[in-house]
Amino acid sequence: MTDTTLTTAPELISAAPELPDLLPPVKLRGGILGFVRRHPAIAVGGALVLAMVLIAVFAPYLGTVDPTALAPTRRTREPSALFWFGTDMLGRDIYSRVLYGARVSLTVGFSVALLASLAGLIIGLVSGFVRWSDGIIMRVMDGMMSIPPILLAMALTRGSVGNVIIAITIAEIPRVSRLVRSVVLSLREQPYVDAAIAAGTRTPMIILRHILPNTVAPMTVQATYVCASAMIVEAILSFIGAGTPPTIPSWGNIMAEGRALWQVKPYIVFFPAVFLSVTVLAVNLLGDGLRDALDPRLAKRL
Repeated sequence: MTDTTLTTAPELISAAPELPDLLPPVKLRGGILGFVRRHPAIAVGGALVLAMVLIAVFAPYLGTVDPTALAPTRRTREPSALFWFGTDMLGRDIYSRVLYGARVSLTVGFSVALLASLAGLIIGLVSGFVRWSDGIIMRVMDGMMSIPPILLAMALTRGSVGNVIIAITIAEIPRVSRLVRSVVLSLREQPYVDAAIAAGTRTPMIILRHILPNTVAPMTVQATYVCASAMIVEAILSFIGAGTPPTIPSWGNIMAEGRALWQVKPYIVFFPAVFLSVTVLAVNLLGDGLRDALDPRLAKRL
């Protein structure tokens, strides 16, 4: 036997050079800053929506006056330190009317999104999972979708915020129900649903346990778009005189009252239009961010 020292296996392993990593290490960013970097659309949209909600809630404490108070001696005043957004043709403070108008638009948008989502969820679940009812329910939804939402809302609106909410909700239900139905049609063919049916699980329990949880994410995203659409429809109805009564300050009413003076006093229409555009943009940004966050196929980074 030679005097050469035998090298053991652990020594050989320790002597082997380290191989470089093929992929860079994953760095998880936590905290508020990390959330903003991962989901900028949710952060920006959510912040703007929260700001609008706070403006609507605390409107009486933000330097406003009675939005319906008439002052003929102060008609069509330009924006100034005394009247931040100017006054309209009846001397009413536009700043106060715009801030109070946020209450109407947000109430209509959130209420329609909630009611249309609940009704559309129930209709979509039943239509997508109960095969014999699919043809009947979808033909009714197709008939409702054939009517323009503006005309349907005009036919059902009777001059109050509650009627406006009901009218727009009826027009938005088919959109949500068709989305939920398409999701349910793909889910009911999954193996775990077949296993539940083979095990003798009843249909309502299958829907609650296996189908409903998987429809929450797409329905939540759709609800944000319904909310934005409802605010636009409410403004259109108020602009043409078929929405909220003129005595209630809303962004559509303010723009409708200022359109006659648009060329000489554009600020009467400009400020409510900006608030409406920013609110709709914020809700759409929030919806896009939720879609990217809730759909794992669209996730680009941790």
